[in-house]
Amino acid sequence: MASNGNNVAKAKYESKMPPFYYKPTFLDCQLLREQWIRAKYERKEFIHSEKQEPYSAGYREGFLWKRGRDNGQFLSRKFVLSEREGALKYFNKNDAKEPKAIMKIEHLNATFQPAKIGNPHGLQITYLKDNSTRNIFVYHEDGKEIVDWFNAIRAARFHYLQVAFPGASDADLVPKLSRNYLKEGYMEKTGPKQTEGFKKRWFTMDDRRLMYFKDPLDAFARGEVFIGSKENSYKVLEGLPPSTQGNHWQHGITIVTPDRKFLFACETEDDQLEWITTFQKVISRPMLPQEYAVEAHFKHKP
Repeated sequence: MASNGNNVAKAKYESKMPPFYYKPTFLDCQLLREQWIRAKYERKEFIHSEKQEPYSAGYREGFLWKRGRDNGQFLSRKFVLSEREGALKYFNKNDAKEPKAIMKIEHLNATFQPAKIGNPHGLQITYLKDNSTRNIFVYHEDGKEIVDWFNAIRAARFHYLQVAFPGASDADLVPKLSRNYLKEGYMEKTGPKQTEGFKKRWFTMDDRRLMYFKDPLDAFARGEVFIGSKENSYKVLEGLPPSTQGNHWQHGITIVTPDRKFLFACETEDDQLEWITTFQKVISRPMLPQEYAVEAHFKHKP
């Protein structure tokens, strides 16, 4: 950097960087930042494109440690990512003919969650099953391996979206390849009649889906709430209705949707402010055409 300057060095070391490869920021976990530096300067992957095959070939298979849905144990499982088949699959046994799960690339997301999973290489993979979110928690001992899997998923999503939206530019597609959650943490919630007691739940705000879980590492959400835009009569209010009872935590939030009100309570004022800010950002964003279809599905859920 001293002899060349940042721009010259960047032009050299990122000259063949694929658009889908995730370029971390200071906010990302240590693993992503370290592997980015090693890929760029040590392995020189963005100078020699043949070194990009592990994540750009359109097919990848290997073993990852996967957390069991019921017992929480991590067991070695075979994973296969195929762009041609449009899916990521995993198998419970090495010689199994049929996969345990087929995750369509169209609905796939991956985000590093080292603190939640309790492993510095922990990756959370989510997909839609019967239009409900399913979580899978995996890791690999080798940092390069798990980051290559992450970028292979992004590459598959990139190529899928290029076909789905032929007129879109790379700049339009790249933000859609994977997404980090807008916010996660504990809140209390009550049921639709608002007469039941409040229960502590783990909440995840994923784009416009607010999901709640009994445990942060549950495979399925206990419930999901769609959060639309202010133009469609969604709003967030500080506090709870005066008649509310049963909340242990005092810092309330009311989300108003066209159908009903959702009541939440936070442990601290800081938590309350952060959640309100997150909800307001989502509500202030106009809805996209495809989001109306998602909203309609939520309204007709049994």
